[in-house]
Amino acid sequence: MEWTGARYADKPTVEVRTWIGAAPERVWKLVSDVELMPSLSDELQSVEWLDGAERPAVGVRFVGRSRHEALGEWATTSTVIECAPERQFAWVVGDPDHPTAMWRFRLEPRADGTELTEWMQMGPARSGLSVAIDRMPGKERKIVFVRMREFERNMTVTLERIKKLAES
Repeated sequence: MEWTGARYADKPTVEVRTWIGAAPERVWKLVSDVELMPSLSDELQSVEWLDGAERPAVGVRFVGRSRHEALGEWATTSTVIECAPERQFAWVVGDPDHPTAMWRFRLEPRADGTELTEWMQMGPARSGLSVAIDRMPGKERKIVFVRMREFERNMTVTLERIKKLAES
């Protein structure tokens, strides 16, 4: 994928997909288990449900703690905005009405398995990346490009790990 020329305000997106030799029910159990996600990601360190929630449902919240070599450590609160078992699971980071990012898993039954897609959108609200852009506004497009490539690589690894778990 190419993001040449994208600015943060453009709300750039990235999407990766894979076919998994397992039923959507099995894949759903993995993608909707937010507490499992840190074991599938190199950046996300921990996740916990908030407000007494124990499982995904529209409106429930969770906090995620992340670490990145260049960006440091941070915590964000996310709100589930879509929860359709065996079909779609999505959440927004930060203010649900003006999020810093949106993430989505989409599951589609395909030939004795499931096509799993992970999608994310950066912005529109300011995020930790905005600080780097503020420091080097002339390099905004390069900063966004590099971060989108990181997301693409990390999401590809996450899907590979989900595939391995689902097929085992």
